[in-house]
Amino acid sequence: MALSFDTRYPSVDDLRDKAQKRIPRFAFEYLDGGCNEDINLHRNTSELREITLKPRYIKDFKGSTLKTTLFGHEYDAPFGVAPVGLQGLMWPNSPEILAKAAHKHNLPFILSTVTTMDIERASELTEGKAWFQLYNPAEDEVRFDIIDRAAAADCPVLVLLCDVPTFGYRPRDFKNGLALPPKMTLNNILQILGKPNWAIQTLKHGIPTFETLRPYTPEGLNLKQLGKFMDKTFSGRLNEERIKPIRDRWKGKLVLKGVASEEDTEQAIRLGFDGIIVSNHGGRQLDAGESTIAPLSRIAAKYKDQITVMMDSGMRSGPDMARALASGAEFTFMGRSFMYGAAAMGKKGGDHTMTILKVQLQQIMDQLCCENIQDLQQHLIKK
Repeated sequence: MALSFDTRYPSVDDLRDKAQKRIPRFAFEYLDGGCNEDINLHRNTSELREITLKPRYIKDFKGSTLKTTLFGHEYDAPFGVAPVGLQGLMWPNSPEILAKAAHKHNLPFILSTVTTMDIERASELTEGKAWFQLYNPAEDEVRFDIIDRAAAADCPVLVLLCDVPTFGYRPRDFKNGLALPPKMTLNNILQILGKPNWAIQTLKHGIPTFETLRPYTPEGLNLKQLGKFMDKTFSGRLNEERIKPIRDRWKGKLVLKGVASEEDTEQAIRLGFDGIIVSNHGGRQLDAGESTIAPLSRIAAKYKDQITVMMDSGMRSGPDMARALASGAEFTFMGRSFMYGAAAMGKKGGDHTMTILKVQLQQIMDQLCCENIQDLQQHLIKK
């Protein structure tokens, strides 16, 4: 196997370990943590890894391909970059790093409303191929202006987030001053002083801000005022009344992210969504909920012929993606994995992480003697 990546970091776990050493603790804990007791965070991966696949060795195998068509575009592999908020806090300039890498690898990059790069820059870096995830504004004027900006930037897919009707209860973020309103504590300052590379890169690229929201944010707000503004301006709670005008206004593909039940899947189909991303927000919202793979298996079996079914949360490797795809997902997304890569390796991190995941998934496909991603379901061992 020809290896075209830095062999010091051959897995996402290796990148995570390196990232933890390079960035301040408050930034790492924001990236790495779930909510409450982190039960669902760990359940996501552990239950996914209970799935087993069956190889078929004695057959006429012509080789495998990772290429996957999604919404009319052929991607080089069946995975993409999930939307992540405050990316520049975890590693300066990381949204640009990941957008460039995704474009190079012909993979979808989803920009979050509350990350540290704006829609227009994401479109520029990806030549109009970046998806945009809308964190629903409470005011119609702001909502429709952001949607129009995404359309003007040629974003092919708009992703509506449905699994943040409330902010998750994240004890580490409270301790670290990263709840709303945010605050800089003495401990945070000491942690920054202990990570000079992170500090220098932050000075170089500037203090991270919500770039897409800059036109709507009054100037001169202190941190407390910013927290109140964000709380007033955004409402993550969706219903039919809020979704219908978005569907009417948006002419591209529309995806609902955060689906975790058959009932919400049926609503998505009825309201005209083109796809769903089955997700529990990486275990950051409902610690008492199911792992993502549990509803994914049920939803894909029942609704795959009616709507495109995708998945995120819990995946850290090529085998993990293969398990999700074999269970019925048509495409997968990861957030933390790529952020670990950017934090560990800076501007090389996105390219490196995408490369190792492609290599891992290709090895699984070849080992199973599975020629196409769609055929992975034939290798699922059902219990």
